[in-house]
Amino acid sequence: ALLEALLERPGAIVSRAQLEDRLYGWGEELESNAISVYMHQLREKLGADLLHTVRGLGYYAGPEKGAAP
Repeated sequence: ALLEALLERPGAIVSRAQLEDRLYGWGEELESNAISVYMHQLREKLGADLLHTVRGLGYYAGPEKGAAP
């Protein structure tokens, strides 16, 4: 579900709050690092070139912003 949420809008930054709402629904408590752990596991499986973190904003899937095509 996390990967699906990012791939629905390639290149668009999705905030941690948006991902938490999508994955866990409203009002559910989760550990603060749950999204980070899932992202780490996805990067290990898919490679670090697909999923990126924008500090303070969220995550996106696609080529690194500012990288040559």
